[in-house]
Amino acid sequence: MDIHKELDTRGLNCPLPILKAKKALAEMESGQLLKVLATDPGSTRDFQAFARQTGNELVEQSSQGDEFIHVLKRR
Repeated sequence: MDIHKELDTRGLNCPLPILKAKKALAEMESGQLLKVLATDPGSTRDFQAFARQTGNELVEQSSQGDEFIHVLKRR
């Protein structure tokens, strides 16, 4: 997977990871991938809803310990 931009939102709680991801995606080109690192347990649900509402594709979600990884594809 060719990640174009990585965003570290560890330590931030909702809605900050979503807001930062929205800003980062706005600066990217269509088809590019954004990887977001988060520690907010609610971020999994939040990014699923964000993808549905914005039309950006949620390519992958995973967790490693207390960290959550979200990969979004810019529409």
